[in-house]
Amino acid sequence: MLARGWCTVRKAPSLLARALTSMTNGFQSPPDMSEGHLPIHVNNVRSRLRAIVGASTNWSDHVQAMHERKDLHILLAKQQEDLPPRKMNDSYIEVILPLGSQPELREKYLNVHNSVRFGRILEDLDSLGVLICYTHTKHEASQRSPLSIVTALVDKIDLCKKVIYPDCDIKFTGNVSWVGKTSMEVKMHMFQLHDDTYSPVLDATFVMVARDPENKRPAFVNPLTPEGPEEEEIFRKGELNKIRRVDFSTASLLKMAPTAEERTTVHNIFLNTLDTRTVSFRSRVLPPNSVWMEDAKLKGLEICHPQVCFTEKNYIQIRVHSEVYDSDTREHKTTNVFHFTFMSEGEVPQIVPKTYGESMLYLDGKRHFSAAMKETREVEKTTAAP
Repeated sequence: MLARGWCTVRKAPSLLARALTSMTNGFQSPPDMSEGHLPIHVNNVRSRLRAIVGASTNWSDHVQAMHERKDLHILLAKQQEDLPPRKMNDSYIEVILPLGSQPELREKYLNVHNSVRFGRILEDLDSLGVLICYTHTKHEASQRSPLSIVTALVDKIDLCKKVIYPDCDIKFTGNVSWVGKTSMEVKMHMFQLHDDTYSPVLDATFVMVARDPENKRPAFVNPLTPEGPEEEEIFRKGELNKIRRVDFSTASLLKMAPTAEERTTVHNIFLNTLDTRTVSFRSRVLPPNSVWMEDAKLKGLEICHPQVCFTEKNYIQIRVHSEVYDSDTREHKTTNVFHFTFMSEGEVPQIVPKTYGESMLYLDGKRHFSAAMKETREVEKTTAAP
């Protein structure tokens, strides 16, 4: 099963996905910013982060360091205009994961299928994204940063390889590609060494936000000044990504009623599943080559299981809702909502919602699927243009 679409992650042979484009020609080549930058070993990324934040692997030292961070409030800018502008090249970082040349590293990255654990790759991308942002916001007056930078969301991960090999070196590159007042978009790229050449594996877009030293309030970050047409286009796309995220949030089905077209879609599904032999709204019949949405749902206390919330032809849209339960307060809190787009080799059964709640899940999945397909078509047009 292959995956493709909006905000995708995948792994072979069983593929994860949070909006994935599975075409090599759809991969976006990063700008050449390598001059004057030396690669960092993957093990040094987190140690650099600990030094910047002042954290420690020793618990008592860590508690003391976090207490001392309160004094860094005086280094925060009162307004963004007080901070010096930065260039994309200023935050550019290369990281090497030498799985081929240093076999002792493979144990942490191998899975049962003798492939690379994609979860570890996500951890490395997340750490790199934070380090890139700290590099962009580097404070000349202090080795420690007054900012607490956290990952707001993984906007998109496009994969162009089915398999990540556990015995070949990997290189990550990345830089800040767009900046708001307190948020930063980071674009990262992953390559793997084959025949003495690094070939593209994935293209990732993360959104980070800056907070004060105690992670209580937003904090201003350095503005970004693009140089040249290529960087200006990257920055423009970052602005469009922000607008898209705001539009999706504003039009959320948790805030707004479905559109007229979507209401018609739900009503047609309802009418098509009524049993014509009875005169009852409760008697439902499953259409051919279909499955009830409730039968596609799995739940677990510790492991997040997906619910297939929308299908079309050979595409499957999956929504994963993750929450934690506080046994003391007995409260459930949502931690993440993931949207995955998979592409199967053959046509899959249609998903049919029964309840209004399932219908909202269906429409939400349809929206994300449509967005994924729209973006994929735009990429195909761009790469096909002479």
